[in-house]
Amino acid sequence: MSAALNCRLIGRWRIVEADLWNRDYLDLVEPATITIGANGHGEIAFGAMQAGLDLGYSTSMVSFTWEGCDEMDEVSGDGHAELLDDGTIEITFAYHNGDEAILKAKPETSSTAC
Repeated sequence: MSAALNCRLIGRWRIVEADLWNRDYLDLVEPATITIGANGHGEIAFGAMQAGLDLGYSTSMVSFTWEGCDEMDEVSGDGHAELLDDGTIEITFAYHNGDEAILKAKPETSSTAC
């Protein structure tokens, strides 16, 4: 895959739905997010899981391997995220020898207090 320079997924995304879990679970510990950095690394957090990402880039897709913790257990896996026509991303997120989930995310908007 090419360098991150032209990748349209770089930034922070709010995970808003999943095929395996409801919204309450996704936001169990903190708001569910995925951050796609331009430096080959990123982060994902949902439910009780937090992980670091090692990224590969194309213009409208990233692939990744990940390692982290889920309820104090070490977990790892792989996946990819693809930009959809409506400006959201669809994330295929797979645990090593375990579940595979499809997550949807939208660009995170921030508000600044006055």
